[in-house]
Amino acid sequence: MMTHSGRAWPGGRFEVPDLTPGGTFNAKPLADSIALITGASRGIGLAIAHRLGNLGAKLALCARDAARLESAAAALRRHSFTVLPIAADVTRIHEIQNLVARTQSELGPIDILVNNAGIGRFAPIQNANDADWDDILDTNLKSVFQVSRAVLPSMIERKRGHIINISSLAGKNTFAGGAIYCASKWGLMGLSGCMAEDLRSHGIRVSVVCPGSVATDFSPHTGRDISKMLQPDDVAHAVVTLVTQAPQSFISEIDIRPAQKP
Repeated sequence: MMTHSGRAWPGGRFEVPDLTPGGTFNAKPLADSIALITGASRGIGLAIAHRLGNLGAKLALCARDAARLESAAAALRRHSFTVLPIAADVTRIHEIQNLVARTQSELGPIDILVNNAGIGRFAPIQNANDADWDDILDTNLKSVFQVSRAVLPSMIERKRGHIINISSLAGKNTFAGGAIYCASKWGLMGLSGCMAEDLRSHGIRVSVVCPGSVATDFSPHTGRDISKMLQPDDVAHAVVTLVTQAPQSFISEIDIRPAQKP
């Protein structure tokens, strides 16, 4: 009987290292894999990048703020990760095309795409406007369609790949002031499910992660105990679960809630 011990990851969680079919330890199960992460300069995206780098993936990071993105890349390089920061606005198709082309040229074919970029503006529907609708839907929904479509030809050709879309419990629930944001996330749930059905025959897995409110500067958390809220690393932990799952199946959806209500 084989026994093994786990290892502690940043944040204090206990992880069991990957065990290859031959029964040997593989501490870097994503070695030689290329991961592209949007919205990666801070918060959830940066936490995901750190986790995937720990597993051996080469990282392409995308965000609009070039200075903040370079700072994030420098922090990740201190862990000896291979990091390629590319400033890009994922609502602009020509910048998406350049993002994917540079990643493939400088790192290699993309194995993992994490569509994490997102924005939120919250107001009663009677106070919302067309500009808010366009900005939120373009960032939270249309960009997932366009970035995924840019990455897919290579994945389909190689018969493998994993696309992970970061949604929200707001994609399943409604709340006052959340009309446009909820619309974008409900749409993302539908898009993700259809993508999964379209692509599974090509060997490509599509998964969606739905966290509740996360303690970032994304939105105000008035009246909540930040220490009890979900942290960016909680979402990153879910992404690790997805990318290290058994090859003959795929987890289509993960909901994440805090252990205690904040």
